[in-house]
Amino acid sequence: MKLIFKLTFAAMLFSSFSLFAQDAEPVNTDPIIEEVAPEEEEEDDALKISGFVDAYYQANFSSSENGDLPLIFPTSFTGQANEFGIGMVNLLVEKSMGKVGFVGQVGFGPRAIDANGDVATVQQLFVTYSPSDVVTFTLGNFGTFVGYEVIDAPVNVNYSTSYLFSNGPFFHTGLKADFALGENFGLMVGAFNDTDTKVDVVPGLHYGAQLSASAGGLSAYLNFLAGTSDEGDVSDDNDDVNDFQVDLVATYEVNDKLMFGLNVSDKASTVEGDETGGGFSGAALYSTIGLSDDFSLGFRGEYFAGKLNENATGDAPSVTSFTVSGNFTVGDLRFIPEVRLDSGSNGATFLPGEFNELYIPSANDDAVATFILAAVYSF
Repeated sequence: MKLIFKLTFAAMLFSSFSLFAQDAEPVNTDPIIEEVAPEEEEEDDALKISGFVDAYYQANFSSSENGDLPLIFPTSFTGQANEFGIGMVNLLVEKSMGKVGFVGQVGFGPRAIDANGDVATVQQLFVTYSPSDVVTFTLGNFGTFVGYEVIDAPVNVNYSTSYLFSNGPFFHTGLKADFALGENFGLMVGAFNDTDTKVDVVPGLHYGAQLSASAGGLSAYLNFLAGTSDEGDVSDDNDDVNDFQVDLVATYEVNDKLMFGLNVSDKASTVEGDETGGGFSGAALYSTIGLSDDFSLGFRGEYFAGKLNENATGDAPSVTSFTVSGNFTVGDLRFIPEVRLDSGSNGATFLPGEFNELYIPSANDDAVATFILAAVYSF
């Protein structure tokens, strides 16, 4: 499910096209304690249940030169070519009382299987403890702090996902502490199992941190994730893989109808005792434009690539992708008609992975055009 392409994100930052992004949660600020009426306190302590279901149709307009196979962009959750597909049914239960709380979230369906790793039905399961107004501890399994997009379809303005998102991480299992450093500043530090594992069978810890700040309509999050894991025999030290990722997410809310977003990320991977390496780098620009109470447009432009091994020569494969998504809401139901164009360079092609051994991709298999019609019901 994880992809490895190589691309410098500098080109994205200087590109001249105008793009548009999804809403993002504001940076956590120092909580203000207010007196709560008994009936309000009782409501806050109540068990809250929410969730969603999603389904889609995907039409692929590009075919391979060898074998007349439909070409597919290889990002998460939308692998059906010229077919109807389902996402998942998702249920989230949460409760907080005083200084403690919990969240349990489960999902069923292809999207849940792709997203949730070794315990496919459990998306999040954690407890929280806030000994004071400035610090909250979280223990368990929770969604990643890295990146702009999330697993839950209702939160993203585009139905298909980006290459940056699809290369993860998706979630972490471990312990983190969130600190409110002031009215507009925050800090998170944490220690986790190997990335995207709930029942960890790979030795090695990862460590993460996030600095957050906000000013007016601008919010920014600077994320770090590093760690070592043993991808082979636990007795073989040469199999240790070292990862280090730096990730920036920023949003700017011009007004209640227009928002821009940016995600820039760079990941380097090295294998101890070997001359190999890897990772990726890329950038994505987003925006959302609210045209009416019931309709908005979402735009995403992305430039992405992997990193070549240290002993490799030449340019790494890269991908440029543009996505335009409409969002029509009818009550709690959202329809998302979406057009997406992906173009590969330096050998990047879009032949489905299961056919790579049967058909040799042609240089003409480096572009794919897709239409998606998705429906997402939130409750």
